[in-house]
Amino acid sequence: MNPSLTDSPALSRRGLLKFSLGASAFLATAGLGASLSGCSSSTPASGFAILRSSDLPFLRALIPVMLDTAVAVEKLQAAVEGTLKTLDNGLNHLSPEMLKLTQQLFDVLGMAVTRGPLTGIWGSWENASGDEIRHFLQRWENSSLSLLKMGHSSLLQLVMMAWYSRAESWGHCGYPGPPTV
Repeated sequence: MNPSLTDSPALSRRGLLKFSLGASAFLATAGLGASLSGCSSSTPASGFAILRSSDLPFLRALIPVMLDTAVAVEKLQAAVEGTLKTLDNGLNHLSPEMLKLTQQLFDVLGMAVTRGPLTGIWGSWENASGDEIRHFLQRWENSSLSLLKMGHSSLLQLVMMAWYSRAESWGHCGYPGPPTV
């Protein structure tokens, strides 16, 4: 008689907890390693208060995918740059601990050694297609690992809050803007 999938020791609750703990330790170690080894500079990129040069390729690949149907193609580049500025401003107002966690997330996504296994994008972010990025986002959103789900949620909230706080986004969702006083 063949055992069912639920009887498999690899899929037991204990096995899943061990795997989740190992994955969490791996992500924390990779993020800390990047910070300590100098892979991620703490110096902001030119024109930004918080965002670093190492964060920009990832964000410039991610934001167009997230804004896919919300922005006309001819306005997309300006929308991405505006969203980056608004995101930078928002990050500049985070608590030091929240900023540190966000930068660790960006570090893990920026390092080739962690980017490939965690996202499925083995090359640079600049060369990733929109479909590859959508697949990565779906993979994290539907992951059995709560750490990846939290990462997806964080990315989604950061980008969407930055975009929808901009006046140019309001028309798309039918918001006329704040009343004039």
